[in-house]
Amino acid sequence: MTDVMAHTQPRMAFMQRFSRADLIFTAAIILLIVFAALASDSFLTQRNVVNISRQIVTNGFLSLGMLVVIRTGGIDLSVGSVLAFAGLLATGLQAEMHFSAAILVALAMGVAVGAVNGWLIANFNLQPFIVTLATMGSLRGLLYVYADTPRYPTDDAFRALIGGAFIGPIPVNFILFAIAVPIVWFYLEHTVSGRAAYALGVNKEAVRLAGVDIRKHLIFAYVICGLFAAIAGVLLASRLGIAQPSVGVGYELDAIAAVVIGGGLLGGGGGTAAGVVGGVLALAVVDNVLNLFNVDSYYQQLLKGLIILVAVLARRKKA
Repeated sequence: MTDVMAHTQPRMAFMQRFSRADLIFTAAIILLIVFAALASDSFLTQRNVVNISRQIVTNGFLSLGMLVVIRTGGIDLSVGSVLAFAGLLATGLQAEMHFSAAILVALAMGVAVGAVNGWLIANFNLQPFIVTLATMGSLRGLLYVYADTPRYPTDDAFRALIGGAFIGPIPVNFILFAIAVPIVWFYLEHTVSGRAAYALGVNKEAVRLAGVDIRKHLIFAYVICGLFAAIAGVLLASRLGIAQPSVGVGYELDAIAAVVIGGGLLGGGGGTAAGVVGGVLALAVVDNVLNLFNVDSYYQQLLKGLIILVAVLARRKKA
């Protein structure tokens, strides 16, 4: 186990292979921010900056979870459905229990879905794309059975303490995301399970031959992804003051995009928590700028697709 981890840990040479692509995307973000600041007086206002920071949170949590599974060489397409279901549970159950208990139920659901995904993938050697695609569809249908209409929180504290709260000028939900980033970084870089996730993405067979129980590490990776998707759903519902069964559609694409832009490799073994922050910020700034200039949402999706394509090609060329 030790030898495998020692040979598969990220090296400086590995990071240098991606330095040019990282520099290009960083420069693009800076240029976009400068352009937006010059073209719109609203961009750098406190209200808009706070708005961007709050928007970052949802995709931020989804992307951190997605990073963990992508490093194993997998993917999770069910995160949008988990997000929607978590929001519905956290709000809908408040009529029957305290909002804190409702939140715990929502988070437990995310953990359970992640565990099921990981168990199926690890024990039956199934493709993550197929398994999580099936989970995405099944869960989406189930949440419509549970609630085909929007749910509203009945406890005012749910929104006041989480979604609408500030510490100074900083939204509480953004602070929670800022806390999650170093936690994920520490897990990926300084724990056996996190390093195993990286090793699985680099050379799964070598890890298996080394006698490592890859099943538990795969399952744990998907549990983290499910948990973070549920957290994102709870925070989104608390911020908006409403949970809808239709929310979360396509969110998995934004999460994948943020991971890839931040240096993640869809084949596994790449990406960092800091890179994900950069990817999430890039997408948030793009969305915000396009909204400020009233660009149609269809063009926004087109641009996101192009960004993903360029990012994948840039990483592939360097790999």
